[in-house]
Order: sequence, then C-alpha cells, then structure tokens
Amino acid sequence: MLKVSKRTLLLVAGIVWLIAGGNIAWLGIQSFAQMDQGIWWLLAIGAAVVFTLFHVKVFSKMVGKHAIRIAGYEADRVGVWHFFDVPGYAMMAIMMSGGISLRAFGLVPAWFIAFFYTGLGIALALSGASFLIRFARHDNLPAPCPVVPGMLSRG
Repeated sequence: MLKVSKRTLLLVAGIVWLIAGGNIAWLGIQSFAQMDQGIWWLLAIGAAVVFTLFHVKVFSKMVGKHAIRIAGYEADRVGVWHFFDVPGYAMMAIMMSGGISLRAFGLVPAWFIAFFYTGLGIALALSGASFLIRFARHDNLPAPCPVVPGMLSRG
C-alpha cells in the first residue's frame, strides 16, 4: 500500500485538483470556440459568475476542510488516496458522472458547457493551486487567493 507524508498528500491533492480543473476548463474553452463570437462576452460574464460562486462558496471551503483533515491525521504517513475523504470521493463521482452524462446525452446546449465548464474548471484549478501553495510553504496555512484579494482558502 502506497503511503506518503501528510505534506506530500497536499502535493497529490494539488496536482489532482489542478489537472481535473484544467481538463474541465479545456472542455469549456473548446465549447467557446464553437460559439458565435458575438456572444463570447456574455459567455465570459457567465463564466466569471460561475467561477466566483464556486471559488468563494464551494472550493475554497473544501480546500480548507481537506487541508485541516490531512494535517489532523495521527500517522506520519498515510495512503496516497487519503487526499479526499469518503464524502469527497462520492461528490467527485456524482459530479463526474453528471457532467459526462450531460455532454454524452446532449442534455445541455454547447453555450452552457462553454460558460459553466470554463468557470467551474478555473475555480477547481485555482483550488489545486491553493493546495500546491500550502505544500510549497511547508506550513499548511491558508493561502492568499491570487484572484479575490483578501480571501484565503478557508481552514
């Protein structure tokens, strides 16, 4: 069983969240390219709203929650998969299967994918960056947000 230090677990979480966010944002950006350029400004505003809501209300709180949980492990070395807890994995499975289903069955139009996935993906990638900052700082303290001044990844 692969075990890593709690500090390395922050690195793993950061990489996983950053890759997932980048992939989701890329799907959104590809959908942007399919849209008429005349509505890009509207889609960009929508993406900014989605980004802000998910960054402020969801992901910054999750980063703090997971970072505190990781720091609280009693063992010095834990399984590499412990960067998420059971509810975190359940949430990830629901979000992934829901997103894949929405696209695969054509349940939402491309313009929705364009703004929603772009905003969501960038927010998720920024959360990955927050984990990486905590890893790089050697202290697991909340990292200042480079996008929303005065905001920390909570926890």
